[in-house]
This record gives sequence, C-alpha cells and structure tokens, in this order.
Amino acid sequence: MTLKHTSARGLLAESAFGQRPYVSELREKYFFEYQQYPSTAEVNSWGRSLDALARLLVTAGLDDVHMLVEFALPMCSLRADVVLAGRNPETGDPAYVVVELKQWSAAWLIPGSDDLCEVARMPRRAMLHPIAQVTQYCEYLRNYALVLEGHDERVSGVAYLHDADSEDVAELLTTPGAEGRLFTRTTQDEFVRFLRATLCFDDRKEVGDQLANSRFAPSKALMEVVADEVLRRSHFTLIGEQQTAFSLVLRELTMAHERRSGTKELVLVSGGPGSGKSVVALSLMGRLLRDGYSVMHATGSRSFTRTLAKLISGDIRERGKLFTYFNSFTGDKASALDVLILDEAHRLRETSNGAEFGSKWGTRRQIDELIDAALVPVFLLDEHQVVRPGETGTVAMIEEVAAERGLPVRHVDLDGQFRTGGSRAYETWVLRLLGIEPGGPFPWKGDGGRYLVHVAESPEELETFLRQKSGRDEDARITAGFCWPWSEPNKDGSLVNDVKIGSWERPWNIKGPNGVGGLPPSDLWATDPAGFGQVGCIYTAQGFEYDWSGVIVGDDLVWRGQDWQSVPSASEDKVLDGVPAHEFHRLVRNTYKVLFTRGMKGTVVYSTDPATREFLRMLVA
Repeated sequence: MTLKHTSARGLLAESAFGQRPYVSELREKYFFEYQQYPSTAEVNSWGRSLDALARLLVTAGLDDVHMLVEFALPMCSLRADVVLAGRNPETGDPAYVVVELKQWSAAWLIPGSDDLCEVARMPRRAMLHPIAQVTQYCEYLRNYALVLEGHDERVSGVAYLHDADSEDVAELLTTPGAEGRLFTRTTQDEFVRFLRATLCFDDRKEVGDQLANSRFAPSKALMEVVADEVLRRSHFTLIGEQQTAFSLVLRELTMAHERRSGTKELVLVSGGPGSGKSVVALSLMGRLLRDGYSVMHATGSRSFTRTLAKLISGDIRERGKLFTYFNSFTGDKASALDVLILDEAHRLRETSNGAEFGSKWGTRRQIDELIDAALVPVFLLDEHQVVRPGETGTVAMIEEVAAERGLPVRHVDLDGQFRTGGSRAYETWVLRLLGIEPGGPFPWKGDGGRYLVHVAESPEELETFLRQKSGRDEDARITAGFCWPWSEPNKDGSLVNDVKIGSWERPWNIKGPNGVGGLPPSDLWATDPAGFGQVGCIYTAQGFEYDWSGVIVGDDLVWRGQDWQSVPSASEDKVLDGVPAHEFHRLVRNTYKVLFTRGMKGTVVYSTDPATREFLRMLVA
C-alpha cells in the first residue's frame, strides 16, 4: 500500500552529506509495483518535497511520526504523497493526516470555477485545487478503509505548497475549505501549530501499520448503482483527474451561458479501462439533471446504451429520452442541448449514415453533428478500444477537428485504474503482452495480491474456476475471440453450442434483442446473472465490468517465435472481412486487450493454440 514507511528522523538521516538515497529507492519500488518508471518530474519532487515536509515535522517536534510515502489508495492507482500516522494528542485515538505536496511557485483559479486552477509554467492545463484533491483522498479512505469505519474524524487532509508565498497563490487561499488546510512557505508556523494539535508520536508504532494493512470494502460495480447515481444520490467519490473533468464540464457550461455568442469549448476525457470515464459521465448526468439542465448521454454501443436505459428508464419516463446513439443528431438544431456526453467516443464513425464523407450521401462528419448539438460537448474515450473498421475516435482526430473550427479543447487524461482492481501493473502487463505499448512481454509477478492472473490448461478448468467464484456473491463471465460461428437459437428456443474446444461445448450469448428460455438478450448478457454459461464476445463485453473474467484466446491470434501473428482465416467476425492484414492485426490485438481488462479482481486465460498457451504459462508463474 505504500512505497516507503519511515519518519522525518529516518528520512533526514538518509540525507546526510546532501545525498538522498531514498529517491532512488522510491524509483525502484515504483517500477517493481507498476512495471514502469515514474516521470522525471515525479522523481525530482520526491527529493524536494519530502525533504521540505520532513524538516517541517522536525520543527514541530514530530520527528518520529510515521510517514507513509506514496500511499496507494485502495482499488485504484492514485497515490497520496504522504500520509502522516500518529495519535490524537487529546484522546490517544489513531490520527491520520493526508498531505498533498506541491512545488508550485504561483497558481490562480480558472475563471468560473472554485476547484480548478492553472499553475505558472503550465498554461491552459486545468489542475485540481490541492484542497479539493486531498479532500477527495480523505473521503475515499473513509469510504473504503475498514480500519476507519465509523471513525471519519480520524482522517484529515492538508496541502503544503512549500515553494510558494501566500501572495502568489492568493486566489487558492480564498476558496471554500482552504482556510486552515492550505499552507505555504509563508504560513509554515501555522502548519506547525496544526500538526502539533492534530498528531503526536505513536509509541506503540502500530497506527501506521493498521492503515497500511487495512482490509478494504469492495468497490461498487457501476451498473449495480447506476439508477441511484443518476437520479438520487452519489455512490462514487470522484478523485484526481475524474473530479477535474467533472468540474471542467460544469465550468464550461457556466461560461457558455454567460458568453451566449455561439463559441464553445470541448471537453475531452481519455483513459484506460475502468479509469472512471463512465463514472464521470453518469455523475455528470445526475448533477445536471438535478440542476435542471438539458443533457443526453450517447454512445456507439447498443449493449451499453440499452443497459443504461433499462436500469434507469423506469424511474424517469417523464424526462424523455436520455440515452441514445451517436447517429441520433443528424438533424438537430445547433446547441439544442446544454451538455451532450459522448461515452465510448473511440467508436465514433466518419459519418452517421455510413457513407463516405464528401460523397453525395456523406455531407457531414459525425463529429461535427455532435459538436453542434450542445453548448458543451464532452468526449470520453480509450484509443486502445478501437475494435471495428471505420471507428475513428482518437484524441488527435477530435483535436484536429476542433482546431479546424477554431474551438479550444480542454483535455483531461484520467490516471486512475479502477476496473482491474486498481492494478496499473496489470494494465501495463496486458498492453506490453499484446504489443500495444513498446517494451515486449514480461513475466507477471503479481502486484501484492490486488489482482489475480491465471493460465488455465483447459476450458473446463477455466469454467470451473469461474463457476466457483460466481457462487460466492461475485460475478464472472467467459468471453472469447470471434473464432466460432454464431448461430440463431434452435426452434425449441435452446442455444446452439457453437464454441467447441475438444469435448467442451458452450453457446455464444443470445444473438438478438430478446431473451430465450430465461437467458438474457445480448445487450444484457454482461449484467444479468443468467449470462454466466454463455460465451460473450467483444460486442457484448465492451464497456462492462464483472469481478472475474475468463478469456479464451482463439486461433486468430497466436504466438510464434518472438511475436504475435494474427490469422484472419481463423476469424468468424464478418465485420473484419476484407480488412487489410496490418489493420486486422491492430484490431484483433485491441479486441483481446478489451477482453483481458473486463475483470475487476482477476483474469483467467486459456488459448486454443498449444504454443501460445505454453508462452502464456511461462509468463504467469
């Protein structure tokens, strides 16, 4: 949970003669944890900021208070800079102070917002106010760390801008909640008084370990609480860049109504699987609906849209159609909506009717229709989830179109990683395994038990493992590459066992929009408990999450020598017929990347190809 457990005394003792070996230690531990090195800026911040905090703790007489450095928040890949752990001087109860450290020398609020700011030397990049950031970290810990259950008062949060004078961050100090919690170089004495009043040394040396080793409550699956999230109350604490994106949209909406001149700014939110894109989208839906704004949610996925509509429509029939598709805005009036949320925007097409742009029938680009439809268009996408020919949604494309039209773009890159158990190490492992990111495959050595990866020797083993998991208040699904035919149900309503591997046979999920024999239609396969037992494909799994994921890698992608080879002849996906070989290779690897990252707790993999199976077995001990 933490990269280094130390104290101010211990940290400064390592800094004798101007050397700071703990910086190299943190860098190596970071690599071991996440399988990638931290940025140079982050490494530099460890040297400057940790030293500044340690010296201030010594001044406060808190030399031996525990410092949990780079404390990982549960079930995501965000980390608090430092958590100070000690005891309350008055009650003796455990006490924790989450500290957000900034090297900013000057910063100011973005007009129209009280929780977004810009920083000197980083123009036009929206940054979350440090107090908003640390407040969410505290709330997140209270929600999930079981050691804190019923003891919210034991956690407090502060921000320390040790390189800034108060006059250079004056606007930040005026925002709600900043007083007494945002400290600068000018107010070091006030920070010392705060720390003395909040913490004292834990001579039993157990408080820090209690938090670091705490069990954590399970995360909430989005689809389980989506109706309440949108209609009544919030189930999700937005943290880090999620809150930045959320606040940016509200700020842009306020500014758009004030301008009333037809100009607008686009909000672009990118992130990997489970980074919180849809949580941001639905949190916005709820807030904007409750505030009386006109808002719609659109995707390019029938399964995702129909699932949302089914879960919510019973409560909001009087509100009209809230969930729709990208191709629904061909004739809309300009800026008829306040906000249009474009989820899964990597699935954008060149035109809404499928015609080639510039042809007789392809007179408008789909992206232009969507930009025109609302005062504030919000695009949420993951470029590595493009799995069909003709899907054009990328950060570069959206920014290029915006530049053509003279429209500014506010880009937020989500850095959390929720779906795969908060395991950034697993996400990196998958991207490099499939050659989507450079560096090549490397052995999976685990990530401290947060995420399980297993290679099955047979489809029977894979299914047995998942069935055992799904019987313990957890859900599981099996997916596969599109390497088998997909048949209509038999006349008696039973499904055809299309997916055949030796003596093991199972049906695909139902093909059409209607359930059969108590089994869910294709659109609801991922969320209906009766979906277990049918094999899902990319078109029914994309956009969804479940606890445990079983992935059958078919003969369309095999490992040979030192690289992957794609085999178009093994694919039964008619959508890919005629696609050039290099494009097929890209799309099939993106497909498996999506399937590999559906599970929140673990993934079990089986390959139908013996050589590929042996290769995977060598990587996963």
